[in-house]
Amino acid sequence: MLNIVLVEPEIPQNTGNIARTCSATGSRLHLVEPMGFKIDDAKLKRAGLDYWHMLDISYYSSLDDFFEKNNGGKIFFFSTKAKYVYTEIDYPDGAYLMFGKETAGLPEKLLYDNCETTVRLPMIDGARSLNLSNSVAVAVYEVLRQHGFPGLLKQGKLR
Repeated sequence: MLNIVLVEPEIPQNTGNIARTCSATGSRLHLVEPMGFKIDDAKLKRAGLDYWHMLDISYYSSLDDFFEKNNGGKIFFFSTKAKYVYTEIDYPDGAYLMFGKETAGLPEKLLYDNCETTVRLPMIDGARSLNLSNSVAVAVYEVLRQHGFPGLLKQGKLR
């Protein structure tokens, strides 16, 4: 199972959109506090639509709490400060994709200590960052593509 980790998310609509992506792909969502909203925020619920019952979600009081409870997991840190492109990595089954808060990203010390597993989505020079929920969606589908989209419907049908 793919794991998506949001560290101190600030915008409820982004987290709601990410929750919907996790629900639709069978990915687990990990939320690290503090968050910039309450989990029962109407904007969060609206963005996630009616997918909340399908969501596997865990909460953590801090990054230390997350690392303590997920010891041994292979974590990939997404940042605009990375030297590797996200498509250059072979993601193992059960990987954790970690994303920082919208206004600041992940802590620099964390990135420095994990520079070999820190990746970025390419952008033009001068672009600060992509929207968090878009970044998560791109990353999730790259990992799922590498594994052949396990458990996902790959073909639709017309009515």
